[in-house]
Amino acid sequence: QVQLVESGGRLVQDGDSLKLSCVFAERSFRFWTMAWFRQAPGQEREFVAAINWNSYTTHYGGSAKDRFSITRDNAKNTVYLQMNNLKPADTAVYYCASPGSRETDPQVVASMAVSSVDYWGQGTQVTVSS
Repeated sequence: QVQLVESGGRLVQDGDSLKLSCVFAERSFRFWTMAWFRQAPGQEREFVAAINWNSYTTHYGGSAKDRFSITRDNAKNTVYLQMNNLKPADTAVYYCASPGSRETDPQVVASMAVSSVDYWGQGTQVTVSS
């Protein structure tokens, strides 16, 4: 059953900005840490960013630092990923995810195995042309 739905991915040019959205179906997600991962062809799924339930703390993967920003609006059941100055290396399927707990710090999510992250969306494709 679909509980997380990403949207906003599309073809953009080098240097463009893009904002992804992730809508969660259940109110419970408002109290859980949320995250974004991405996976490029032939590569491992990579941690991008995470945010705690009340937006107090965030954590970013190395590829996202200084260019990406994760935010959330629990009243709208939505998590966002603002991506600026996109590069071809950012091309990937972007997944919204959650460990299903507010006790999991955003920085901890970065090192979690994919199998340990309980909830995943279907992904949205972001393609950055060179």
